Amino acid sequence: MRNYFVLLALLYTSTCYGLYFHMGETEKKCFIEEIPDETMITGKYRTQLFDDSANDYMPASPGIGMHVEVLDPEKKVVLSKFYASEGRFTFTSHTPGEHHICLHTNSTRWSLFSGGRLRVHLEMLVGEHANDYAVIAAKDKLTELQLRMRQLLDQIDQITKEQAYQRYREERFRTTSESTNQRVLWWALLQTLVLLATGFWQMRHLKGFFEAKKLV
Repeated sequence: MRNYFVLLALLYTSTCYGLYFHMGETEKKCFIEEIPDETMITGKYRTQLFDDSANDYMPASPGIGMHVEVLDPEKKVVLSKFYASEGRFTFTSHTPGEHHICLHTNSTRWSLFSGGRLRVHLEMLVGEHANDYAVIAAKDKLTELQLRMRQLLDQIDQITKEQAYQRYREERFRTTSESTNQRVLWWALLQTLVLLATGFWQMRHLKGFFEAKKLV
């Protein structure tokens, strides 16, 4: 069974959020994220199995992994890879719009020992939040001021991308509205023509009927 959770990104801001969810033996959990183009997304996750003896969730064994699949708005595969029971995945969007992020386990053996209960903690980092600035500072030997300037520039760049995405959404919505209005207009004209044709046919029919009965 495939469940969908819809998570909308905040407008004009970079986002990060964390959550946890439970997975059954054959479930596939998918999330929908609206992402501007050329935006990096990083997901961090860890899995836990339910321990019947302790009546609590414990870290999953290394043998349990997670398969991550990401589809772009055109349903093209952006990422499809197996990971360990705890890890992170990263991808960059190349098409603006709704991206489907799907997760499912690469094994069902855990269900025999956990009563079929697996809990997954997931954290999504969008935009400049996906950058590890400590690593960037060490790699490029940046001072604290330079690092802060780098962060501000990344934030400005991300805001620009999101504004461009909102303009793209507005243009797409306007095109859809104009197309709908045009179809409504043609439908109204068609109804009017059918009504006039029906009225004309009824008048001709009544006139022929009266003439046949010699009433006129």
